[in-house]
Amino acid sequence: MKDISIALLCAFAASVLLLMLILPLLRWLKAGQYILGYVKEHKNKGGTPTMGGLAFICAIIIVGFCFHGFSNPDINLTLAITASFMVVGFLDDFLKVHRKDNGGLKPYQKIIFQVSIAIVAAVYCYINGKTAVNIPFAGFSFDIQWGIIPLVILIFIATVNCVNLTDGLDGLAGGTSCGYLLILGIMLFSKTVTGWLLCFIAIGAVMAFLVFNTNKAAIFMGDTGSLALGGLISCLSVFTGNSLYIPLLGIMFVVSGISVIVQVIYYKRTSKRVFLMAPLHHHFQMKGHTECKISYCYFAITCLVGIFCLIFW
Repeated sequence: MKDISIALLCAFAASVLLLMLILPLLRWLKAGQYILGYVKEHKNKGGTPTMGGLAFICAIIIVGFCFHGFSNPDINLTLAITASFMVVGFLDDFLKVHRKDNGGLKPYQKIIFQVSIAIVAAVYCYINGKTAVNIPFAGFSFDIQWGIIPLVILIFIATVNCVNLTDGLDGLAGGTSCGYLLILGIMLFSKTVTGWLLCFIAIGAVMAFLVFNTNKAAIFMGDTGSLALGGLISCLSVFTGNSLYIPLLGIMFVVSGISVIVQVIYYKRTSKRVFLMAPLHHHFQMKGHTECKISYCYFAITCLVGIFCLIFW
């Protein structure tokens, strides 16, 4: 517990410091978020500094290496992959700011980058014998051997993009990620599995970001933060054999992704909408619910589902 407390506090402090340094710089550079016109509830958020993910992700990487050193290959690769997704997200955010629109990287460019990074993780799992996956609620694991490669690639692409889709309200992606990392950290700690400390380091860094990001946000994480968080969550889950827990602990990420898929497919077939707006959190917002309420409910549901998983862990 002492290690957890120290690591979390160090990550929190590092993240706050970096955020205090980067926020005035982003304002000076006028690196503000371009807000889509059809999201009427967000019209007063235009120009809010984005790319805040640079601060808390760098805090995670720095503190992660300080506490883990360079001796653990799982942690090394996790931090490297997290940094890689941060770079991809930064490129996307930078292009949006530079062009003053919401375009960023083209979809095919994002997918190429994401798949390339995911392949590295998948091959690493296969070469190092990390091919067993824990079956939720069953109490045993199953070795899928070479099947781990397509599974890991699928998990990374799905998780990274679902976390990205959840980043639509103040405090939503950050709070939901904290809930996920808290439960996963408890799971790994209870069985002394490598990676538990990094979960709490990430929680500390993201908690600091939430101080600046809860409604009304002073800074957004941007794709810089959301893609990196998705990569971090994927690594911590996949490398510890808990790939199949992602749809459970990350149920609200899944809801965001599925709501978009359903909306797009249904609209193309019928020219009608299932939701007032997708992802689902925008539907709730248009129904009159506040951003704070929606963000809290996403966090609470994540924790409650996680506690249910812990009962059978």
